[in-house]
Amino acid sequence: MKVIAMIPARYSASRFPGKLMKDLAGKPVILRTYEAALQTNLFDDVYIVTDSDVIFKTIEKAGGKAIMSIKEHECGSDRIAEAVADMDVDIVINVQGDEPFIDQHSLSKLIDVFKKDDTQQIDLASLKVLMTDAEDIKNPNNVKVITDVNNMAIYFSRSVVPYHRDSAIRVNYYKHKGVYAFRKQALLDFYNTPITPLEAAEKIEAIRYQEIGKKIKMVETSVEAIGIDTPEDLEKAIQQLKA
Repeated sequence: MKVIAMIPARYSASRFPGKLMKDLAGKPVILRTYEAALQTNLFDDVYIVTDSDVIFKTIEKAGGKAIMSIKEHECGSDRIAEAVADMDVDIVINVQGDEPFIDQHSLSKLIDVFKKDDTQQIDLASLKVLMTDAEDIKNPNNVKVITDVNNMAIYFSRSVVPYHRDSAIRVNYYKHKGVYAFRKQALLDFYNTPITPLEAAEKIEAIRYQEIGKKIKMVETSVEAIGIDTPEDLEKAIQQLKA
């Protein structure tokens, strides 16, 4: 089973423009992420896939592997699908370009999902984190996921799901972390399908996979990696590296 990591990297970012090229203790954020993915030793290959000449040249200058997107893309899945279409690969891991502190253990568990799936019934694997703070649960920026008894995803939503009608019943709420492991074919099927109705309503790409019949296995993790979404996040990351 050949497993690669793909790191989609758009230069523009509405909340923190140019964040992937911000200096993180001597190296750009995107290069730190690329090197962290290599250092996990989990992958047969690691690539940056980008729409930016600046990012492309930065990775190549550092001796890394970068792929330039041919088309404009709305989401990371589309960008990665275009890049892997002609590659000989079985499993593709989507690593977030703005999360340089990669949790090796969680990624390893995602890969294990496919190693144990002898019948190849699972199309994707992804991560969920237990939420306990009421404001986090209500926050529509935190995508919630509900699963069945086998941890297969039932639905993703920005709303509070499930609805807690009976206060005597304990309910756990899980946040979906946007780290995916795909079978190559699932990724290509997503790419070749127009945006689906529920995906368009919620603005959650995982829903398109479900709307076209793909099975998503959720893996619980307790690790919340630092993502570089604001200048304050960047400062926290710098301090963590120094520590």
